[in-house]
Amino acid sequence: MSETVKLIYRDKCIELPLIEGAEGELAIDIGKLRQKTGLITFDPGYANTGSCQSAITFMDGERGILRYRGYSIEELAEKSIFTETAYLLIHGALPTRRELNHFSVLLNDNSLIHEDMQAFFQNFPRASHPMGILASMVTALRSFYPAYSITNEEELNLIVARLMSKIRTMAAMSYKISKGHKVIYPRPDLTYCANFLNMMFDNPVKPYRIDDTLVEALNVFWVLHADHEQNCSTSTVRMVGSGKVNIYAAISAGISALWGPLHGGANQSVIEMLMDIQKNGGDVQKAVMRAKDKNDPFRLMGFGHRVYKTYDPRAKIMKRMCDKVLRKLKISDPLLDIALKLEEIALQDSYFIDHNLYPNVDFYSGIVLRAMGIPTNMFTVMFAIGRLPGWIAQWKESLDDPKWRLSRPRQIYIGNTVQKYIPIDEREVAGQS
Repeated sequence: MSETVKLIYRDKCIELPLIEGAEGELAIDIGKLRQKTGLITFDPGYANTGSCQSAITFMDGERGILRYRGYSIEELAEKSIFTETAYLLIHGALPTRRELNHFSVLLNDNSLIHEDMQAFFQNFPRASHPMGILASMVTALRSFYPAYSITNEEELNLIVARLMSKIRTMAAMSYKISKGHKVIYPRPDLTYCANFLNMMFDNPVKPYRIDDTLVEALNVFWVLHADHEQNCSTSTVRMVGSGKVNIYAAISAGISALWGPLHGGANQSVIEMLMDIQKNGGDVQKAVMRAKDKNDPFRLMGFGHRVYKTYDPRAKIMKRMCDKVLRKLKISDPLLDIALKLEEIALQDSYFIDHNLYPNVDFYSGIVLRAMGIPTNMFTVMFAIGRLPGWIAQWKESLDDPKWRLSRPRQIYIGNTVQKYIPIDEREVAGQS
């Protein structure tokens, strides 16, 4: 007989089943709590609430572990390319060479966007944030590709390839149009990451020279960001998807959720913080002292993590990649100098060590993206491209779940009790004008 947890409430005593995960984690199944007791749980931010059972990503914040489908993030970052990792997340297993080649061909064949979509890009205000443009254009894909079947595996694979390839093209296109430059189309002879860099930076008067180190850095960046369990944007994709909306709408919702500075915008916030430190004289030690002061609203962005209570495993990998990129490019950038000084202090200062405020993946990825020449307002878009395979995998898994239910959280109402309606002509007399 499976274990249970007893809940005693007034004159009632009920037993709630325990669910055990593959790594030994335990959860209390409260599915019948309200039915049996009239009670609901209260958990702001859902920090202690499991919303689903998933076989995609395992993370342990206390031990600094992250695995996709059982494979460690360290091994995947070292040995896998982004498209292979994407296949693993979406299909549940590492592809054979034949399967990966087929997947790559699908990505290549679907990399162009409908020419009519360029009119949308051209008519966004020039000051529009790329994330807003991307969320809108992903939703628009449904209008351009209305044929839609999620029960046919071949059709579903086509939709997946369409999303992954077109989002990359749309991101690069939005950047080119914002600069007033000629749009660069994808090339069939380039890999997924190399193609993106070429579409971003190639131009007719100065052809872009593809650097293998930068291609590797982009591969690693996207592998590290491909999934991260039930975070804000992934939970949004699952919640919106639970309404049986089309995948384009669900992914667009995820992009919008990722936009915020507390989630996907964190790497952009790192660069903006470094710019603020530079404007104030570049005094790194002063910034550190301000961060330690509880009465000062200033915060060091890119340090610590809500889930990881030790070092973020992705940060270790990104740091090595960061060092490699900076050595290769030999860049002279005062912001990068400030970042490296901050890193040195944080790794040695007892305050940061005692509070587990280690540099996280956003800190190093912000530095790498800047060194690569990616504009700051495109940082979150880069995150969205990398997170796309995870969103698709999570959406697909929720769709296949036999226990699927429409997401519908409860609330604890704290507003007025019953009020008597006062006709509008009497409200001034009642002192409610």
